[in-house]
Amino acid sequence: MTRPITLFTGQWADLPLEEVARLASEWGYEGLELACWGDHLDPWRWDDDAYVQGRLELLERHGLKVWAISNHLKGQAVCDDPIDERHRDILSDRVWGDGEPEGVRRRAAEEMQHTARLAAKLGVKTVVGFTGSSIWKYVAMFPPVSQELVDAGYEDFAARWNPILDVFDEVGVRFAHEVHPSEIAYDYWTTKRTLEAIGHREAFGLNWDPSHFMWQDLDPVSFILDFQDRIYHVDCKDVKLNVGNGRNGRLGSHLAWSDLRRGWDFVSTGRGDVPWEKSFRALNAIGYDGPISVEWEDAGMDRLTGAPEALEFVRRNAFAAPTAAFDAAFSTR
Repeated sequence: MTRPITLFTGQWADLPLEEVARLASEWGYEGLELACWGDHLDPWRWDDDAYVQGRLELLERHGLKVWAISNHLKGQAVCDDPIDERHRDILSDRVWGDGEPEGVRRRAAEEMQHTARLAAKLGVKTVVGFTGSSIWKYVAMFPPVSQELVDAGYEDFAARWNPILDVFDEVGVRFAHEVHPSEIAYDYWTTKRTLEAIGHREAFGLNWDPSHFMWQDLDPVSFILDFQDRIYHVDCKDVKLNVGNGRNGRLGSHLAWSDLRRGWDFVSTGRGDVPWEKSFRALNAIGYDGPISVEWEDAGMDRLTGAPEALEFVRRNAFAAPTAAFDAAFSTR
């Protein structure tokens, strides 16, 4: 089982795609997980054949391919409540419009539909992203939150995402939701509830990113095994825990990334606490053969150092599954 190793371009969207492609190719990546922001991909141009072909030719010039594209930022705005200045910072003028919340959500949903169409035009079968959540604001459960309010949040998610997923079905593309705090599915049990909310439809699966499990004390390996039929994409991001001193908490304390008082921080792949060998063995066990995408985030390391180092780490550790049992050689027949 040979799986391509790609670089997610979300953290590189301040650079032109041509420059990111050049760097990734020189480091030895086989492809890019293209972000739908910056100049990397524009879903609103999905029906512009010259534009789509130009993106593919750009990658080809650098010996790269694309197996997945991502649109986390617009997916976040589909369900979020409140829509506020945080969203203004991450959304295009086209989606933000006049900032009226329901209009923002509607235009974000339209862009997610276009993202599915663009993926199909690119020959890509998977879109990675966020969903947003109207009930994440209730996570602390105080003031007291009724079950009716929680139920309404999952109903809101299903009502907003089913029409988006209808387009995914129409064009033969799947959505891989990144299980992540601030989303409708952010841990094990909310993932089960989310799948139930949309009737376990096949268009909706999961992007496995272990960094968001570790600081919540979730087992990323069990997650792979229990949701094996829904693991549509894999992002490799690491996290370093810094709790246990009686001061640093799990919730981040409103401290900036790389502040040593944080209870956890994202670090370059291979430098944290993710059990990578167990994870890759689990991916082998479920037969995952899609891309292994490096999502590079480390506020304490230069990315030009971290990205090639992360590639080498994944290359060494994401070994292929065997083609035969080791003890088959013992047979004399």
